Amino acid sequence: MRRRDLITLVGGAAAGWPLSARAQQTDRMRRIGVLMNSIANDPLGQARIATFQQALRQLGWSDGRNVSIEIRWSGNDVDLDRRYASELIEHEPDVILAVGTLSVAALQRVARALPIVFVSVADPVGAGIVDSLARPSGNTTGFMLFEYNLSGKWLELLKQIAPDITHAVVLRDPTNPAGSAQFGALQAVAPSMGIELRPVDSRDAPGIERAFKILSGNSHGGVVVAPSASESPHRDLMIALAAQYKLPAVYSFSNLVSAGGLISYGPDRVAQFRSGADYVDRILKGEKPGDLPVQAPTKYELLINLRTAKAIGLTVPQSLLTSADEVIE
Repeated sequence: MRRRDLITLVGGAAAGWPLSARAQQTDRMRRIGVLMNSIANDPLGQARIATFQQALRQLGWSDGRNVSIEIRWSGNDVDLDRRYASELIEHEPDVILAVGTLSVAALQRVARALPIVFVSVADPVGAGIVDSLARPSGNTTGFMLFEYNLSGKWLELLKQIAPDITHAVVLRDPTNPAGSAQFGALQAVAPSMGIELRPVDSRDAPGIERAFKILSGNSHGGVVVAPSASESPHRDLMIALAAQYKLPAVYSFSNLVSAGGLISYGPDRVAQFRSGADYVDRILKGEKPGDLPVQAPTKYELLINLRTAKAIGLTVPQSLLTSADEVIE
């Protein structure tokens, strides 16, 4: 049979297929699940999911047209993570975007083969989420929030902006699997700076108040707020306590400095949602999560609030101001 006749025959056969069958071949509605680690009314969480959806549209995926997106907001609550992970699996998604370590862990318990793309995870290897960064294997890949050696940078910046510090409380979330390694990185650099560290595990308002009160009346004290999803919900409380006790505090997320915190150093988390959309797109087009390397941020941002520094009696060194990405005056 000549090639032209074969093409005609195949084309004619395809034309004879039921319309629904042909539509299934090309226009099947794809499903994406999203498990957020913030609460539904968190403006930052809403901005990040909007960035994710916008990036998907730019890649050709429009919610309600060729893709259906199911979103759940756990607020970094372990029980809700487990519940919503099961709910999302019931929708039979083609791929899930998971935000934060707890969200990924909950999904992996119930989705052994379903592709998962994560963002905002501090230590995917240490937490057992992937086998390696270069070759994750399995069903999960994504984007690290930062590497552990960054933790030492927070203490370094705290010492630069408040040179007289000799004691620092490290406020950390006990449910965060990365917490111990982050504290270990801080401990490694603390002696060379003449700083004694005290870890305080808490993720609720009373615990946060207790952490700041530890340094009440200590003119040589400071606070390192280790990253966690509970940082944003309690943002105003932490900023108010630092001002009340006139304590220099360093944060990992820039929104706390914009709201009145002293100094922050960390990645652009919104950018991770654009990157997450890219990996979701590639998986929907046939690539496997295990073949996509886990990526770390390539750029970190330093923000300083001069108004806050003045309010607690600090003079920010010019060298630090010069290196800042943004200075709030």
